[in-house]
Amino acid sequence: MNDNSKISAVIITFNEQEHIGACIRSLQGVVDEVLVVDSYSTDDTVLISEALGAKVISMKWQGYAETKNVGNLNATYAIILSIDADEELSKELRASILAQKSIGLRIDEVYKWNRLNNYCGQWIKYAGWYPDNKVRMFHKHNSKWEGEVHEELVHVDTVTEKHLVGDLLHYSIKDKDDHIARIHKYNKLASKYPNRLVAYLSAISTFIKLYIVKLGILDGKLGYQLCLISAKAKVWR
Repeated sequence: MNDNSKISAVIITFNEQEHIGACIRSLQGVVDEVLVVDSYSTDDTVLISEALGAKVISMKWQGYAETKNVGNLNATYAIILSIDADEELSKELRASILAQKSIGLRIDEVYKWNRLNNYCGQWIKYAGWYPDNKVRMFHKHNSKWEGEVHEELVHVDTVTEKHLVGDLLHYSIKDKDDHIARIHKYNKLASKYPNRLVAYLSAISTFIKLYIVKLGILDGKLGYQLCLISAKAKVWR
């Protein structure tokens, strides 16, 4: 179906019972379909999703980009709103999307908005974590995801980016241990530095950039922790 007035939200999941309910509820009344692509969760992710009216397809994990692309291809509508299970639309962003929807969604436009990240219970406004601008709504026949760790949206034809007002609320990292575990997970997928000296220099540079230049110091104690762990990640890699 090629109805550009309607939106399919696509969410990829694996054991996301803690977040998936709030994510789907934030989409209700805004999108016309919620499609959950689940990689055989062992918790209640699928049950919660279906109870909230989402369509669920199950498939073996194929990496972030390819799993998202499969979801896009299986979506009913051509306009895709891509959202992670630990993200929610804020009230202001909901209103902005509905306003854009009312005036029309174009194949040659993609829609972006700011993402506000919650780190250990605190909303982070500095350290390069905000506004964290993301393109998250697009025409599925004109865009696809590429990349393994930090997947990027690539467009087939020339598009115009339009910024919508409002924040995407991202419940990113719940505690210090979670932050460290995620870094080790992503480091396994990422390229390594050629030697330790380069890694240590990169770590020092990263801390200065995030804590001083990008004002992570203004996020207080958690800002310091965030910047320090992000810097140490360069050495761990």
